[in-house]
Amino acid sequence: MNRTTRVLFLCTGDSCRARMAEGWAKHLGGDVIEVKSAGFEAQDRNPHTIAVMRQRGIHIEKQKPVALTSTVLDWADLIVTVCHPADDYCLVLPSGKAALHWTLPDPAKATGSEDEILAQCRESRDDLGLLVATLVEEISIMESLRRA
Repeated sequence: MNRTTRVLFLCTGDSCRARMAEGWAKHLGGDVIEVKSAGFEAQDRNPHTIAVMRQRGIHIEKQKPVALTSTVLDWADLIVTVCHPADDYCLVLPSGKAALHWTLPDPAKATGSEDEILAQCRESRDDLGLLVATLVEEISIMESLRRA
C-alpha cells in the first residue's frame, strides 16, 4: 500500500517558523507529503508571519497551534526541526524516526520598525520556501524510486 510521507515541522512554539514551513509544504507538496507543525508549547499565531505568507498566496491563518505530544511524534515519518532548541529535543526522538534540522532566526523576535520586522519575516519565509521546495523534491524523487 502506498501512502504519502508524513512530515512534522517542529519548533519551540509553533507560532512562526514551523507554521510557515507547514504552509509552504501544503502549498508545494501536493500529494507527495502529508504535513503538520507543532511546538513544545502551542503559542498564539504571529500576525506578521501570517501577513508575509499571504503575500505569497499561502494562507496559514486557519492553522491552529499544536502542542507536541507522543501521538504527534508517532504520526510523523520525518521530523524537521526549524530552531536550535527543537533540535536539542530531537536527541530523544523515538527510534526509527528520520530527522532533519534547519537553524533559522525566529521572526517572532524581529525588532525595529514595522517595515523592518516585516522584512525579517519575509527573509525567514523565503528561506523556508527554498528549504521546503528542496525537501518536497527530494521526497518526490525517493517516492518515485521506491515505486519503480
